[in-house]
Amino acid sequence: MFNMPSILSLSALLWTSSAIAHESAKAANGDAPPPIVTPVMTQPLPDYPGKEALMITVEYPPGGADPVHRHDAHGFIYVLEGSIVMGVQGGKEVTLLPGQSFHEGPEDLHTVGRNASKDKPAKFLVLLLKDAGKPAVIPAP
Repeated sequence: MFNMPSILSLSALLWTSSAIAHESAKAANGDAPPPIVTPVMTQPLPDYPGKEALMITVEYPPGGADPVHRHDAHGFIYVLEGSIVMGVQGGKEVTLLPGQSFHEGPEDLHTVGRNASKDKPAKFLVLLLKDAGKPAVIPAP
């Protein structure tokens, strides 16, 4: 399932993405605390050559938010704890509670991603179906 090089590559990718997201979030969201991203697994998809599934958990601290970004992937979000606000360019913002889900497509610009609470953390699971080896997060220009 996992081997050490893939774990190290994933960790480096997530750390780099998190650092970029942190700096972008500070600029775009007025010093909102950045999300905490934890890798769960990466799995090649042999039935779909060149594709892989990446699963992560994301925790928004109270008042936390993402910068504007995209994934170049199908992203499936499932809320585990708290409440989050999600939205893509051209769509309506939605507030999600535990047990609710959200999808964003490869062409979507993720314009809204934040904790709905200033007092409590929120946590969600993300499954990205993406090109193998490509970045999980692409900062908006």
